Amino acid sequence: MTTLSRRALNRALLQRQFLLERADLAALEVIGHLVAMQAQEPNWPYVGLWTRIRHFTHADLTTLLAEGQVVRSGFLRSTMHLAAADDFRRLRPVLQPVLNRTADSAHFRRNNSGLDPETLVAEGRALLQTGPLPRRDLARHLATLHPGRDSRILAGEIELRTPLIHDPATASWGGWGTRSSVAVSAAPIDALHPAALRDLIRRYLAAFGPATVADVQAWCGLTRLDQIISEMGADLRHYTGPDGQRLLDLPDALLPDPDTPAPVRLLPAYDNALLGYADRSRIIADADRKHVAPGQARVLPTVLIDGYVRGTWSFTAGEVRLRPFRTLSADEQQAVDHEISQLLPFLSRR
Repeated sequence: MTTLSRRALNRALLQRQFLLERADLAALEVIGHLVAMQAQEPNWPYVGLWTRIRHFTHADLTTLLAEGQVVRSGFLRSTMHLAAADDFRRLRPVLQPVLNRTADSAHFRRNNSGLDPETLVAEGRALLQTGPLPRRDLARHLATLHPGRDSRILAGEIELRTPLIHDPATASWGGWGTRSSVAVSAAPIDALHPAALRDLIRRYLAAFGPATVADVQAWCGLTRLDQIISEMGADLRHYTGPDGQRLLDLPDALLPDPDTPAPVRLLPAYDNALLGYADRSRIIADADRKHVAPGQARVLPTVLIDGYVRGTWSFTAGEVRLRPFRTLSADEQQAVDHEISQLLPFLSRR
């Protein structure tokens, strides 16, 4: 099998994530290609699309949310993502075991002792029958049904165990950070299709490959995928990674020249280009990870220089502030300053 260097894996990631060259594609096509985009805070997916799509505007995504073509909900790894509505209906059932596992964690068990999960979900769906409901109102109704329990945790458990999507107004561009009030509504989903899991794996490889089984699992949150990926083996291409690990890829996926120049790119917080692997060394040095994930489940916005994370950035008081891990060369600083100057008007829009 061909052995791939880390640089080869880096350039493959950048190409498949539209980070080598911005795409001339619609936002819906890019979201579909990426399967889903991290949306822990509503503004960050906009930045992620701006850095991947030529001439992207806020309205390009806001319109998709308003029309219901893109939805925000718990998805990969039980975290908030944007996904195309069609993908959400088909793939949420595949990922439901991940969300159930989170709902079964000690945080929720301490609050729901003696309460049947199916009963709780039925109560939640009944409360949402008439349409969208602010989370706080959902919790208030649950407090009446279950006195003595933390109703906010019960509402969070319902949101994990059954597909709820966020109101477009609270999922769209606006104030920075999380929103103080989010309305949710029940979402229709498809029955679990036998081929859906294999489709999910193939689509991951299309956007993130070549990758290991552990990488696939780290991205989606599912476990024990070795057997199904082994069964798909004849339909996949195999490589050897820089540490001797077995890498999988789509048979017709192209690999760019490892010496392809990589432009400076500003990634948003929580971007899956960084989080979509068990082994992230193709994009960030292990020693630098602590600067990007400083704790409390935060993953800071990052700057890519020559394809690798070389610092973090923030948007504060109308300014982009860069925090490089090490001193940049004059040419690197100039390239970063140029990219910041292009992004700043986009960030400043209210």
